[in-house]
Amino acid sequence: MKRKNSIVLMATVLISITLCSLSLPQQQERAKNLKVLPKNISHEELDNIMKSYKDALGVKCNFCHAPRKDDPKKLDFASDENHHKEIARDMMRMTARINKKYFKGNEVTAVTCYTCHHGSDEPLVSPQAAAK
Repeated sequence: MKRKNSIVLMATVLISITLCSLSLPQQQERAKNLKVLPKNISHEELDNIMKSYKDALGVKCNFCHAPRKDDPKKLDFASDENHHKEIARDMMRMTARINKKYFKGNEVTAVTCYTCHHGSDEPLVSPQAAAK
């Protein structure tokens, strides 16, 4: 009888531990090599920002991110090998400075990547280029 109670108690404890560990929020791996964006940015926020950049420039992720060395079909998001990534960082700093100085955080009139790029990887510099 004691043995049976011990087994039931042990099984109950193991099930409880398993259920508790499943209900804890899973720690997502933090992004590496962030130089402009906040280090504590959530994965969801980072994905949303990257999607907005991708849409504003009409490009795919590999426009700024280099392929991984061990699997070229996947991207190495932490790598600085692709020079477009540093250009993007410079543009992020520039728009942040412009918005802070001239728009004081007013998101309605804030300058974004789309302000100049309009879905093109190069900024549009004339009305004729924008009409094409």
